[in-house]
Order: sequence, then structure tokens, then C-alpha cells
Amino acid sequence: MKTPENANEKFVEFIAKKKFYSENHSPNISDEKLRPILTEKINEVATDFKQIAESEKPTDEKYQEAIRIGLLKFPEMELGYDSEDRERILLYFQEIMDIVGLQSSNGKLNDFYYGFDPNTVNKKN
Repeated sequence: MKTPENANEKFVEFIAKKKFYSENHSPNISDEKLRPILTEKINEVATDFKQIAESEKPTDEKYQEAIRIGLLKFPEMELGYDSEDRERILLYFQEIMDIVGLQSSNGKLNDFYYGFDPNTVNKKN
């Protein structure tokens, strides 16, 4: 994969911006106490992506592993966030993926949100 020229600048902007506030029709975070925790965790994911992007050979596999590890930072039951919070987390993951031009999480984001990837479920007729 080729890292976009402006990726470093976009990572800096992403990490610096306020997160988990009401924006673009998204509601505020369900529990104010979660905001700094979730912000720190999503910024860690962005930092991991930034390091891959700055490496000599950024690959889809490295980004996929960063997504897998990043999602493990958000244990749903332990933190107690709701589906809207999970959706916001995924939107931030997608924003991070867009910075480097990564097209797919290979079902990892669906697994996180739904508990499975609905694109891979066999449908019986």
C-alpha cells in the first residue's frame, strides 16, 4: 500500500480533535466518564496506524492487525457503552482507515458492532 502524502497531517488533526461529543447528528456519549477513556483508546489506534503509515512497507496485513488489536481496546461489557457509542467508535475507525486509504476491515468492524459479520452469514432460502 502507498501512504497518501498528507496522511501524517491528517493523523495529527485526527488525534488533536475533540471526540465523542455531539456532532453531525450523532448524539453525545452515553456516559461522560467514558469520553476520556474512549478518546485515549481511539487515539492509540490512530497512533498505531500512523506508525504503520510511516514505516518502510505499510501493508494491508499490518493495518488489519492494527484494527484487530485496536478493537480489543474496547471491551463492550467491561466499559458498559451502548450501541450508539459502538457506532461512534466504528465511525472513528473508518475515519482512521480513510486517512491511509484502507478500503475494508475484512469484517472486523461488523464483528465488533454486531458480534458477527453479516456479510458472511449464509442465508437460507
